[in-house]
Parts: sequence; C-alpha cells; structure tokens
Amino acid sequence: MGGGITVAMALVDCVPVVLFLVAAVILQRDLYDRLPKGAYSLVAAGSIMAFLGGFMKALWKLLYATGVCDYVLLDHALFTLQGPGFLLFFLGLTGLFWKGGAGEKSAASHAVLAAGAPVATTTSIPFIVMQVVGLGGAQVLLAVEGARRGRRLVPVAFALALVFMLGMGYLGAKFDDSSSMHWVAQLTNTLSMACFLWGTLMLHAAGLKEGE
Repeated sequence: MGGGITVAMALVDCVPVVLFLVAAVILQRDLYDRLPKGAYSLVAAGSIMAFLGGFMKALWKLLYATGVCDYVLLDHALFTLQGPGFLLFFLGLTGLFWKGGAGEKSAASHAVLAAGAPVATTTSIPFIVMQVVGLGGAQVLLAVEGARRGRRLVPVAFALALVFMLGMGYLGAKFDDSSSMHWVAQLTNTLSMACFLWGTLMLHAAGLKEGE
C-alpha cells in the first residue's frame, strides 16, 4: 500500500486539506450568529474533525514518501474522522432551515446520536457512507442557500464539487495504487475542494453572515 506515493504527491495532497480549512473557517465565521447554538456546535466540531482527518492522511503520505515511517493509524484516520465529521457538518447546516427554536435541543441531540451511532463499528464502509452523505448533503444545503439568495453560480459551484467528489468515489473503487492513479485521485479531490471554496466565497459575498 502506498507504493506509488512520492514527496511531491504528499505535498499536493495538502492542497485540498487547506482549501477545505479556508472554506470551513469562512462558514464558521459567517454562521456563528445565524445558526442555533446546537447546530453551530455540530458545524464547528464536524469541520474540525474533517480537517484533522485530511491532515493526518496527508501527514501519513509525507512520512511514508520520505521513508520516515509507515504509521498506518494516520492513514486510517481519514475515514474514521472525516466520516462522522462531514456528517456532523451536514447535520449542523440543516440549522439554516430550522423554523423557530423550540426543537433546537432535540434536533441537535438527535443529530449527535445519528452521527455517533455507527462509530463503534469496525468496518470502513459506514465511515465511507457517512463521508459521502455528509459532504454531499452539506453541498446540497449550501447550494440551496445560494439559490434562494438568487446567486445562480453558487449551486453550480457546489454541484461541480459534488460531481468531483463522486468521481473520487469511482476512482476509489478502481484504485490500483499506481503513481498515475494517485495523481488523478489527488487532482480530482483538489478540484472538488476548490469548487467547494468557490461556492463558499460566493455565499460570503452574498451576505451569508447577515441572513436573508
């Protein structure tokens, strides 16, 4: 495993991680006063977990490529952290569409239970499902937020991010650990996160912080 990884690839793998981090910080700042506290906590916790998962994966690649060590726990942290993290992120963003505050506590509690329930399993499949549903769901919600603000390019940006993310899933099913496959996967992931950041920046410019 990891036979096709080079130092250059490991460094490039940091790019989508940084792109997501910038987008997550912008969203956290814009949504701090807009979301109910329970929902915002999910967004903040989820985005931090997702970032850490990507960071640890990139760190593993760098350590592996430089011959320092093959610390597989860093590699496994990708799905273990990003799966629940993206799901929490998505569930927190649903707070943009909550009506009233009466159900805030129960909704947030149910969200935490829904995200945390599968974490005790030993297979990676639930984490992959959480990752796809969580990030894909977040992209759909942010696209809807952009559409209701009349920003037509926002749904386009998040739709492209979703397409590239699904492309990553296809590549994962076909992965052969070759050097070329690593490059294709990393570039696809970078394009996905670049579109995610693009959509986030347009939402920020549209006044996401102030609400409708």
